Amino acid sequence: MGDNSEEARARAEAKFQKQQKAAEAGVKATEERAAQARAVDVNTARLKSLRLAKEAADKEAKAKTKAPAKTKATTTKKKPSP
Repeated sequence: MGDNSEEARARAEAKFQKQQKAAEAGVKATEERAAQARAVDVNTARLKSLRLAKEAADKEAKAKTKAPAKTKATTTKKKPSP
């Protein structure tokens, strides 16, 4: 009789240990996904700031190289011939 209770206890302990390991693995996986998401967010923010800086620099360069607006020369209207 003592063997059955010892075996049951051993099985229960093994089952508990297995559940504990699975729970720890789940927490670890969740933390890894969260860390990856944070890394993606940081990279996205970095790339956005670089893109905005480039767009601003391009806009400034275009404004500098753009020729001044030409004024319209006065044109004479032709009168229709009779």
